[in-house]
Amino acid sequence: MATRVIIVRHGQSSYNAQKRIQGRSDESVLTEKGQLDAKTVGKTLSGLDIDGIFCSPLQRAKLTAEIIQSCFASPPSLTATPDLLEIDLALWENWYKKDVIEKFPEEYQCWQKRPQDFKMTIATPEGQKETFPVVDLYHQAQGFWQKLLSEHQNKTLLIVAHNGINRCLIMSAIGVPVDNYHRIQQSNCNINVLNFTGNWGDPVQLESLNQTSHLGITIPSLRKAETPLRLLLIRHGETEWNRESRFQGIRDIPLNDNGWGQAKKAADFLKDIPIDLAISSPMLRPKETAEIILQYHPDVTLDLQPDLMEIGHGLWEGKLESEIEADFPGLLNEWKTSPETVQMPEGENLQQVWDRAIACWDERVSYYSALPDKSLGIVVAHDAINKVIVCHLLGLSPANFWNIKQGNGGVTVIDYPDGPDGVPVLQAINITTHLGDILDKTAAGAL
Repeated sequence: MATRVIIVRHGQSSYNAQKRIQGRSDESVLTEKGQLDAKTVGKTLSGLDIDGIFCSPLQRAKLTAEIIQSCFASPPSLTATPDLLEIDLALWENWYKKDVIEKFPEEYQCWQKRPQDFKMTIATPEGQKETFPVVDLYHQAQGFWQKLLSEHQNKTLLIVAHNGINRCLIMSAIGVPVDNYHRIQQSNCNINVLNFTGNWGDPVQLESLNQTSHLGITIPSLRKAETPLRLLLIRHGETEWNRESRFQGIRDIPLNDNGWGQAKKAADFLKDIPIDLAISSPMLRPKETAEIILQYHPDVTLDLQPDLMEIGHGLWEGKLESEIEADFPGLLNEWKTSPETVQMPEGENLQQVWDRAIACWDERVSYYSALPDKSLGIVVAHDAINKVIVCHLLGLSPANFWNIKQGNGGVTVIDYPDGPDGVPVLQAINITTHLGDILDKTAAGAL
């Protein structure tokens, strides 16, 4: 059994509403909306067997945790720990964001563009001290994980904390470099899910990032209203070979009945989103999924891209894991533990898939960013393709392939707030709430 960790950001605070910088200041309190949203999260999570709750001691996070705890019939224990304190922005705390931008333009630019280099010089009883807030927070997150995992194996745990520390918890768990701090989003009262296979240093899977649909928000709102391009990366619905755990690769297997149902649920989930472009792998399973979604958007033409076809599994295709192990002893285990090293017999390796998928993604991002009437679209592809794209956008490598989950019919939200040459933002990863609940229960079968 894995250790499942659910991570929630506190509800809206007074400083959030006022656009003031909080950091470790404890003057900010939950608004009425923040308290109501915390109750909604509690009701959403109350059906799970939570073994313990850990929270920041700052009142906006602690009260959120207490409200969530009160929603359980048998409330789990609640532990407040300084290891979950928010980022230390001592010189900016309590300031309005606009005033910080005006008074510290160079420092704020560094904070936004080069968070790994961002530093503050603060006065201490021992004299002046230079701190690196983001780097220090990342190390704080690593220390928290080491302690938590050593003491709470095979449990389901809930963490209630803050925007910054939650980002660093997720990033450090799956290996995202600290310089990509601003590439992921954390909305108030969101839900993230991480699955740990063992202790610190053992494989970790990010099951989902920044779910907000339990709050009535289908997908997270834009960080910048003028964002030129938003793409919804979607995995195709289930096939019979997914259900059977049979390797598909480039075999053109269509959706099964459940897959059609998943595609229809994804279509209903996104029907009110103003989709104006659509890209798909030309294979049947993603193409069918895309066409079902586009039934609510009949004026959108489907752009088929062959470089988004699934990884070619070669001689593995059509086989179950037991058959692959019999024919290629040890290679399947290598694929599961070191995927970047495996050359599929008469098929592809992961670097080849990476190269073609990322080249296609980047080219399409540039193409559609240049069109004034195209700002929000879907991209429907496959498990391996989607994982590769998400890894790339997070600054990960092919070795991190298994750190990312992509469920059948799952939706990932990617923004380009500063255009195709700017830093992309993963607003959400693998939303599957439209298919069931907050946990991804789609087929765990082969690619």
